[in-house]
Amino acid sequence: MPAPTHNPWLPGTEQRERCYLNLLQARNLSGADAVNALRPFYFAVHPDFFGQHPREREVNENSLKRLNGYLENLQKPGHHSHKPAQLMFYVRETENDQESSKVPGFRTVSFTLDSRDLLSTVLGILNSCSLSTDHIQGSVKGTASQKQAGTTFYRPIKWDKTYYAFTGFKDPEEELVQAQRAEITIIPWLESNQKVALKKLQDSIPLREELERLKKDLSDQLQLSDVRWQRSWGIAHRCGQLHSLSRLAQQSSESLKMAKGRVVIFTDQTGMSAAGHVMLGTTDVHHHWTKLFESIPSYYLLQRKVLQLQERVSHLLGGIEIVLIEELQPLLSMEEYYSALDAFYNKLLKRRVPIHPRSLRGLQMILENDRFVPRLHEMGHFSIPSACDPASLQWFLLTHAQKARENLKRKEELKIVEQELTTACKYRASLSRLYKEPSVSSKQMIDCCRRLIKEPLPCLDGMHLCVSRYYSILQDGDLCIPWNWKSRS
Repeated sequence: MPAPTHNPWLPGTEQRERCYLNLLQARNLSGADAVNALRPFYFAVHPDFFGQHPREREVNENSLKRLNGYLENLQKPGHHSHKPAQLMFYVRETENDQESSKVPGFRTVSFTLDSRDLLSTVLGILNSCSLSTDHIQGSVKGTASQKQAGTTFYRPIKWDKTYYAFTGFKDPEEELVQAQRAEITIIPWLESNQKVALKKLQDSIPLREELERLKKDLSDQLQLSDVRWQRSWGIAHRCGQLHSLSRLAQQSSESLKMAKGRVVIFTDQTGMSAAGHVMLGTTDVHHHWTKLFESIPSYYLLQRKVLQLQERVSHLLGGIEIVLIEELQPLLSMEEYYSALDAFYNKLLKRRVPIHPRSLRGLQMILENDRFVPRLHEMGHFSIPSACDPASLQWFLLTHAQKARENLKRKEELKIVEQELTTACKYRASLSRLYKEPSVSSKQMIDCCRRLIKEPLPCLDGMHLCVSRYYSILQDGDLCIPWNWKSRS
């Protein structure tokens, strides 16, 4: 008897009726069902478990935002079209898995979201991460029987504590609670990690000097406006990326001259960003980079269209300025941004809202795809979802305009105070460098520095201190502390 065909979207070799049941119930999986089914995945990739690995934590945070946005889109009423999304996660290993893992503690997993329903998407995610999907079958069957009985009763699956006691497996909920409750105070942490960080910092000095040299040489050779990195990669990693670009410049010098005057950003994908920056995917080969440099002239027309659309949207919304803020927005390609902006403009055009042409001049807004409710950021700009209803948008903008102007004025004041306190704190602790991660706001940085100045810190002469959200030591010796650190007293 021939063996049944294996379907990677289903766990193991399933019976035909189970496959049929899954297909029948696929579009009936609720958002609560999906969240419960993905619990093993969330525990495996939760950023709180990557406190000692800032780069991996940041990758998972960004990927989770995109995943949640994708799942929300699948649940929107009348949702028919979708855009595939390529995601990468660092997945925590079990003790058995770590024996064969190249990177102790976690492994990388990449997959593409390209399903039109929740169940297929959830099954695909779990299987891509080699996680069990048996609990989903029970959930689907339970949902089917409940609907046949005419009831909407729902009870999420939760393993009993005796399961972990009997099997010896770690309870992921208890692990998460312990990670969140771990009370670390700043002085003991700095004292116990200072020597390790200083050794890493001293070892990284030659690489730091090489990085600056490579960056300057390439900027001069290609006449670039700037060279940046989307994430906090280590110095050695950044040097490797610049060496790779330098070799390409020697092989295809004419192609790379197309980037004259532009910003080059090393990131996860190759393309042109919404702001017109050259994005070089760090996992792509030189062929993809060369092809992008050669195609830069073809983006001139698209970039003009983006600017024209921004002006038209601004005109319809009382003169508000549409801006891009790299620190707060995902790095979209120019094609993705144009598509979102065009859809937003057409929606406004069909349902014109009565806003005075110059009533919102001097204010700013960013367009976002992963939100459904508009909000006013503490720094003064509006975050407007592209799916926002025009009538609701009009009311929100007009009622929050005065507050937005106050926030913008306050933003400039906060920047001055932040700079003064950062400088004072740097000299107070004899630091070589004091900086913050983009996710830390000016108000948080100010609060952190004010308390650091009063704290009797150990000798940090010549060291680098980063204000973040977690305690960690970067591979190049930078000490990271949370902005809301706790004192011993």
